[in-house]
Amino acid sequence: MAFVNMKNKEVQAKIVYYGPGRGGKTTNLEYIYSKFRERIKSDMVSIKTHGDRTLFFDFLPFDIGKIMGYDVKIQLYTVPGQVKYDATRRLVLKGVDGMVFVADSQIEQRKKNILSLKNLQENLASYKKSIFKVPLVLQYNKRDLEKGGVSLLPMETLEKDLNSQLKVPSFPASAVTGENVVPTMKKIISLTMTSLQNVMK
Repeated sequence: MAFVNMKNKEVQAKIVYYGPGRGGKTTNLEYIYSKFRERIKSDMVSIKTHGDRTLFFDFLPFDIGKIMGYDVKIQLYTVPGQVKYDATRRLVLKGVDGMVFVADSQIEQRKKNILSLKNLQENLASYKKSIFKVPLVLQYNKRDLEKGGVSLLPMETLEKDLNSQLKVPSFPASAVTGENVVPTMKKIISLTMTSLQNVMK
């Protein structure tokens, strides 16, 4: 849940990037960090482990200015993708205000995408939150690999697999080239702030 300081007119929101292992969550944050370096007042914390890019989280406070008279600070986190780190994933989701689900567009990752989204739903439920009510944006990452001859899932298939029930905004993207990384982030910040406006009144 967002931290709102009425006295100092500050609101701090938490956005988590979720998805299968090596799908591009950390790369999203690395791109955002390099693109907006002058607006980020701290270092990005990244803990790399054997077999997975991120064991705990990438923590990226991101000041986006004033909304409704409040200074807004966004904290961006990623979770480890591997199944064995599920307890860590659940921990990072605590108090989440908005989410980006980063799916891997490669054909062989289809099942992992579906299982990871189901896992997100279950982990949210453990905090009595519904995946249908928390601000969420889907990102279909690694679209750039097609140019290199890698077989990718068609966008229609990804939408059918992951978004037929949720019906949330979605973006084809490449975290490596930066394609649609910033629009994804801006969309989830916008949705999150809209959902928090009741708290800020």
